Amino acid sequence: MLDTSRSIIQRVSVPYGDSHSFFIDVKRDDLIDPVVSGNKWRKLKYNVLKAKELGKKGILTFGGAYSNHLVATARACQLLGLQAIGLVRGEELNAQSNLTLQACTEYGMQLLFKPRSLFRNRYNPDFFTQLSKEYPDYFIVAEGGRGVLGLMGCQEIVQETPDNYTDIYLAAGTGTTAAGVLLESNSNTRIHVISALKGNFLEKDIRSMISEALGLENVDTYMSRLIIEEDAHFGKFAHVTPELLNFINLIYDVDGLPLDPIYTSKAFYQLKIDIENTLIRADDNVLFIHTGGLQGALPWSNQLNYIMQKAVSVGNDFLR
Repeated sequence: MLDTSRSIIQRVSVPYGDSHSFFIDVKRDDLIDPVVSGNKWRKLKYNVLKAKELGKKGILTFGGAYSNHLVATARACQLLGLQAIGLVRGEELNAQSNLTLQACTEYGMQLLFKPRSLFRNRYNPDFFTQLSKEYPDYFIVAEGGRGVLGLMGCQEIVQETPDNYTDIYLAAGTGTTAAGVLLESNSNTRIHVISALKGNFLEKDIRSMISEALGLENVDTYMSRLIIEEDAHFGKFAHVTPELLNFINLIYDVDGLPLDPIYTSKAFYQLKIDIENTLIRADDNVLFIHTGGLQGALPWSNQLNYIMQKAVSVGNDFLR
């Protein structure tokens, strides 16, 4: 298992307005591992343990051509002695199509390139049943590590932090990390979830995962503490502006905190806005969960200070 003790809590300042600063804590899950970074390991941990418990040969999972989850799964399986198969959306692709897929191959993952139509029902139980029949020696993990086993790993993020925070901020893709944090956090803590994607799906998905984890239909008590920001994606998923890149550099220069352009920077930017709009007040105690994903910064490597200064390990040794 990977050592999560590297995930320290760092005190940083959020610059806002005219030379003001607001101090918060950051849970540095990005430091767990250069590749199996942030919430990627959290969501994989109990899936890996279940695969071993069932005597499976390896893990099969799936994702897009730039999936951090695929890379993390490939590396985790390599480290823990499991085989890995990745089903990739796009039959026109190959293992050399981009750095992400090259990394998966380097870490020993067998990549199978499939038509996009295959993935339309990827959250349907029948999809998993069919994959289990085709690959009986492999434990099937949902895209992005989504699901109750992933949620269980994300609960441990909160277990490693004090319980006196009024507010917790984090970025979200599948909502699995948010569900785990919501389930484990103090009953008085507000959970601010900043979606990296367009579409109003997170509340439904988080509710579903918590309901499944608890075996309860009514989870309104938990959901009442959830604050979802659906419009902080800067236009669409993975859209990056000069303003956002400047903000990432500012935070690194001020705090030594590297943020990626896809997920964590947008969540941190929303936190700044909430402070400016006094949604977060001076006596609030805020935790920001750094969910990793720094390898997603590689396309902007010539514009980000922490990469140009080679101060941060971003992704894979052979990519640096």
